Amino acid sequence: MRSDEVKKGHQRTPHRSLFRATGLKDEDFEKPFIGVANSFIEIIPGHFFLNKVAEIIKDEIRANGCVPFEFNTIGVDDGIAMGHDGMLYSLPSRELIASSIETVMNAHKLDAMIAIPNCDKIVPGMIMGALRVNVPTIFVSGGPMAKGHKKDGTPIDLATAFEAVGKHEAGNMSDEELLEIECNACPSGGSCAGMFTANSMNTLMEAMGIALPGNGTILAQTIEREALYRRAAKRICEIALDQTASEKFKLKNILNENAVRNAFAVDMAMGGSSNTVLHMLAIANEADVNFELKDINEISKNVSHIAKISPSLSTVHMEDINSAGGVNAVMKEMTKRGPNVLIDNLTISGETLLEKIADAQIKDKNIIRTIDNPYSQVGGLAILYGNLAEQGAVIKTAGLTGARVFTGKAVCYDGQAEAVAGILLGEVKAGDVVVIRYEGPKGGPGMQEMLTPTSLIMGMGLGSSVALITDGRFSGATRGASIGHVSPEAAEGGMIGLLKNGDEIHIDVDKYILSVDLNDDEIIRRKAEFMPVKKILKSRWLSQYRALVTNASQGAVLRTDL
Repeated sequence: MRSDEVKKGHQRTPHRSLFRATGLKDEDFEKPFIGVANSFIEIIPGHFFLNKVAEIIKDEIRANGCVPFEFNTIGVDDGIAMGHDGMLYSLPSRELIASSIETVMNAHKLDAMIAIPNCDKIVPGMIMGALRVNVPTIFVSGGPMAKGHKKDGTPIDLATAFEAVGKHEAGNMSDEELLEIECNACPSGGSCAGMFTANSMNTLMEAMGIALPGNGTILAQTIEREALYRRAAKRICEIALDQTASEKFKLKNILNENAVRNAFAVDMAMGGSSNTVLHMLAIANEADVNFELKDINEISKNVSHIAKISPSLSTVHMEDINSAGGVNAVMKEMTKRGPNVLIDNLTISGETLLEKIADAQIKDKNIIRTIDNPYSQVGGLAILYGNLAEQGAVIKTAGLTGARVFTGKAVCYDGQAEAVAGILLGEVKAGDVVVIRYEGPKGGPGMQEMLTPTSLIMGMGLGSSVALITDGRFSGATRGASIGHVSPEAAEGGMIGLLKNGDEIHIDVDKYILSVDLNDDEIIRRKAEFMPVKKILKSRWLSQYRALVTNASQGAVLRTDL
């Protein structure tokens, strides 16, 4: 066992003495040591109950002949951090989480790991750290939140609350209705109820084979979820107690190129958050998988978009997907499109992916559609290219509310705060393209999510007549013609930084185009005069991050060489 390095032989007498101080007995030194990586934190609705989840998991690990050691990572609640400079710390927290996993697991030579994430960057951060360690690892998330309801029975969620602010600002919603939504949009613990970033990543872990069925859809704080925790704990012990299995189920043997491609395919079928592109590129990098942004469009062409979930469809939430057959039912239906839509691959359960979904069935075809009746014959994400995005930009086509071809005049803002102020002042009109720059990984720094400006646009009734482009990113709750991750970003001299008010911008989703109508001479002239804005930073951590981070087309990973 890997842990023998810290617990076997007379030279490890002081090490065992320290272990005994934590409560270990003689017989425990013959057992596998399992890291229980928890992301418990009291400020995040999806995480405040994970301390109790860890107790369930640790009890099950002990009952199955192993020794658990719990440790924690940090976490940022994107909804609470949204709309102010706290969001600058959101994406950088992914790197701290990954490094904390690597640090604890390798410093103490633990044999295997069970990770308990739930929300946003915490999921990819834990996956990235686990890949660096490369021991058998199973992920079991806290689970999705139940949807809320207004008094009249209308289902609501966090996206409803953000868009309600725009409606209130436009004078289309009373104070009383706004308060009703505030008090009912998030009724319980769990990751926000729609197919936002957290639930997108929790779902994709099933597609990657690193979590058990139901991980993305079984509601948090339920008996069914507790049963999932116990199954996951039992399974990691089965692997850790068998040295042959421990070698077979090392994480990189499961999370390989096939798994990355399967994750993107499922993302396309379910219309997941555009943030999954950023995170899956980073995960592929840690998995030593050669996957590029342009590969996403090729996958999309072969995937039918068969499930719409909030924010794309406000009446459907994760609990509805669970009742309709779950992610396995989605994957099973996907395979009917062709033999290579999903690639058979080893999963942590011991079955291959195709074996795991063999008996899955759709239970409600109004929730999960068949490939004969899809929302679209192509997937719910697209990568756009052109002189405005030479290295790519991302659009969640599943959330489009207007035309797939759009041409409009640029209204430029250097940052989210400036954009929000301008939108509230009525500077944005139907037919405009809102440009928000200096919000990329370097420019922000930290590439903050921008749900506030998109929600204001939707709430003010401009969602179908205004487009928005940014070198920053969007919340998974964003919908509308919102194009993010524009690369190169403004802070590194990208074309988005050279735009001026009134420039004509052209978007064609089906032809994968994002361009500005400027001739080469004008572009050369602007580049010669251009000096990127560099924000003054007081934060040492954000300064370090800005110095090391790559742009969004590379997953905003940190460089390891200078």
